[in-house]
Amino acid sequence: MEFNAEFFVAVAFVLFLCGMAYLGVHGKIGAALDARVKAIVDELEQAKSLRKEAAALLASFEAKRVAAEAEAASIVSQAKAEAEVFAKEAEARINEFIHRRTAQADAKIAIAESQAANEVRASAADAAVRAAGTVLQAHANGPAGASFIEKGIADLKSLMN
Repeated sequence: MEFNAEFFVAVAFVLFLCGMAYLGVHGKIGAALDARVKAIVDELEQAKSLRKEAAALLASFEAKRVAAEAEAASIVSQAKAEAEVFAKEAEARINEFIHRRTAQADAKIAIAESQAANEVRASAADAAVRAAGTVLQAHANGPAGASFIEKGIADLKSLMN
């Protein structure tokens, strides 16, 4: 049998494996792998519990968001209702103001019409008096005027008595 380099490498390898088995390296490697598996399992359990907590927190935030949206919708609807009430009140006040101003304008127009009618009557009366004075002056000259004066004096005497 020939002893070449491959034979010595195989023998050294077998002796190496026997030495490892004698020293209990396989147990230590198994224990290290078991410890690593246990650590990974613990991390997975912790991750599961953290995931549950995160899901619960997400659900609570989702509930808070829904409640906030409902509250915002309520505030918006209340603001719209108040705006409608304010608009109706403003419209009523504007209509009342317009009605008052219209009534004031109508009253001023009536007063102006009354004053204009009185001024026209006064002007007409003045014109009638002037015209009557002119006509009377024209007729008062002469015998007809003398008879009016005598008649007027007679009427005054009867009134005085």
